Amino acid sequence: MIDVNSILQENEYRKAEKAKEYDPISGLNCCGERFAIIVPEKKPYTFYLPIEMKDLKAIKLLQTYGSITEVLKNETKSRKPKEDEIDFFWYKICEERYKYDFEFYAVSCCWIIDKETANYIRFKPNPAQRMLIRALEKQRLEGRQINIIILKAKQMGFTTLIQMYMQWIQIVLKKNWNSAICAHELTAAINIRSMYDNSIRMMPPVGGEKKTICSFGGTTNIKQIPERGCRITVGTAQNPESIRSQDLKMIHLSEMAFYPETIGNNPELIESSMISSLTDGQNTMVIRESTANGVGNYFYNQWQKAKRGETAYEPIFAPWFMIDLYSEPFEDNKFYLHNGKKKKGTVADFILTLNDYERNLWNNYKLCTLENLNWRRMKASTMPNESKMRQEYPSDDIEAFQDSGNPVFKAEEIEALRKDCKPPQVVGILSSKCSPTLAITDPQRRSEILMDLSFVPDKEATNAVLYGTEKDRIKKGENKLHVWVMPDTSIKVKNRYVVSFDPQKGLSDSADYGVIKVFDRYWMMHGEGVEVVALFYGHIDKDITIWIAAQIAKWYNNALLVVESNTYDSDIKEDDTEFIFETIKQYYGNLYSRTPPDKIQEGFPVKYGFNTNRKTKPTLIETFTAVVREKGYTERDHETLNEARVFEYKPDGSTGAKGSNHDDRLMATMIGIYVCYRLPLPSLVVPKEIISTKKIVW
Repeated sequence: MIDVNSILQENEYRKAEKAKEYDPISGLNCCGERFAIIVPEKKPYTFYLPIEMKDLKAIKLLQTYGSITEVLKNETKSRKPKEDEIDFFWYKICEERYKYDFEFYAVSCCWIIDKETANYIRFKPNPAQRMLIRALEKQRLEGRQINIIILKAKQMGFTTLIQMYMQWIQIVLKKNWNSAICAHELTAAINIRSMYDNSIRMMPPVGGEKKTICSFGGTTNIKQIPERGCRITVGTAQNPESIRSQDLKMIHLSEMAFYPETIGNNPELIESSMISSLTDGQNTMVIRESTANGVGNYFYNQWQKAKRGETAYEPIFAPWFMIDLYSEPFEDNKFYLHNGKKKKGTVADFILTLNDYERNLWNNYKLCTLENLNWRRMKASTMPNESKMRQEYPSDDIEAFQDSGNPVFKAEEIEALRKDCKPPQVVGILSSKCSPTLAITDPQRRSEILMDLSFVPDKEATNAVLYGTEKDRIKKGENKLHVWVMPDTSIKVKNRYVVSFDPQKGLSDSADYGVIKVFDRYWMMHGEGVEVVALFYGHIDKDITIWIAAQIAKWYNNALLVVESNTYDSDIKEDDTEFIFETIKQYYGNLYSRTPPDKIQEGFPVKYGFNTNRKTKPTLIETFTAVVREKGYTERDHETLNEARVFEYKPDGSTGAKGSNHDDRLMATMIGIYVCYRLPLPSLVVPKEIISTKKIVW
């Protein structure tokens, strides 16, 4: 039963919160810690100044005497001060305030074009921009480099805010402080430069002088403000050479998701070449910002890493309902939409028509009002479909990254698994009496490959995976076993562990990895799902990796080893493929067979391994989809989920990774999940002596 009255009361509270007065002139409800001071000569009389200004001499005098007039009378021992003397005293305080209060500087000195009227107006930050200001100022005041990645929706004004903030540092805080703006295309670069140029030209005198902007050294893409000794370079990702080798202090990477991705020119190369010349410290910054452009690209991957806290960048996202523009007020008996049709009624009637998605927005986002939902419903009726509406006006980052193309899995269901992802407990290798590399060259020692198994931690690899850069994490984690949970030897459980192995395809560094994944089915005995407990990935020849897979299976309590056989089938004759499995079978007996038991009883030959083909792959996908939907397994590896997000239907009806992305971890996972849910439930193994004892007691 919907409590309409409670929703109406809550809505009035939310509207009041969003309508709180914001005045960057007085400092009311501006960011940072502030203190109040009364200035009777200047409206609005009460000002809220940054706490850093509290010890300034002029402020202390104002607090002591209570007004500018009394300050001048007592400090100069003269007659009553004139109005221009009062104004000059206040002007000097405002000039000093610029150094501590960006929002005051923005509304006093910056002019932008109003998108509705096309007229120049003073820059008064909107709610989304103020959220970003808080993040910028927090990092700056901590004395460190500002590192922020911004996922934006339409009309948020983040690009404008970033440019005005960088301008503030160049005009007020630092001299000789060079900046660079890299846009995805020439038109965007020109627009950004035009906005910056116009703001400087319309700026009132700051620090007692008028600032100018002009070309630097006859170049078209570099401007300078000679009074401050700073340069502003604008270039495009299509021609990154124009912004390399600069003495930079601040970098703004705009619309990064749309940067070209080729072998010789990609976002990572562009970014690293610019950052390499950047110094660290207070008032330096690197800002990445972009609207979403599907999943699987560089910007998407960097956003995911920032969300997980794996980089220095703070992720910033603003939902559509933060913008006042996206609100449609209710009027008595005004038409509103319901199921695509116009209906007359009150706001209470509207509440009763809320669908599941709208109720979810209302329940989970305290900034979302009924007026916002009313606007959204009307806007959605003009969009091609609901998916496009969510992509253009996202409520969270998952909606923003609506998958382009034809994704196989639902983004929200895949993303729901991320809450359980975390770094492994330890990274290392399995040691044995004989190395798997000798399996081919020294057949007499094959049996020793599975003898005396022990885990040897690799401290360097573990530290790299836990704390290193993305490059180090992937490279130093290669050819290593990542362990979240060690094998449980405290109790014996039948059918507990499953090890899935998807062999490497190709020998190049860009080829899919060979992936081995370990699943623990213990909790299925209690009605819960399976859990990923270990992962191995590497570029090792598959005739060696299959022995590593056998070692891992042996170590995990003689787990069922499931090998995807396609790679072996495609590289060698089927008889030879069976020879490989028959060889492994001699030393490790718990191999998965795709031959049904009844066929084996009838004398059919046993075929080992899982064969992925046009018939079985859809079954893998269906099983994985159902298990994910029902939250039937716990994933630990973020990269597996990233691969699931870019797994799509192709125009010819086949499925696979989008573009140059990989699906090796996903395939190993889907095969493992498929087998996990087709085996008998795990069960405790009761020792024979206990059974005998029970019989005797009986």
